[in-house]
Amino acid sequence: MTVLFPIIYSAALTYLVWKAFKVMSNGWGISDTEKKSFNNSNFKQTKYTIHPELLDKSGNITEEELLTVRFSNDNDSSLEEKGSKTD
Repeated sequence: MTVLFPIIYSAALTYLVWKAFKVMSNGWGISDTEKKSFNNSNFKQTKYTIHPELLDKSGNITEEELLTVRFSNDNDSSLEEKGSKTD
């Protein structure tokens, strides 16, 4: 039994590694064909993500002012460059 265990273990490990590489290669092949077909198409669509908090009951974007939070240790220099004032 001690001689048979390493052989069975090696065979199972080899089989599982082989299957893993086959699955990964299928995934890589799909992503390559999707990129090629997307780049070749003339169809361009801009998709925006609208958070549900920004919608009113009828599904339109709200016009009300939004509450923003700025932390004291935020070192964003883009506001200083634009000349904005912080409260």
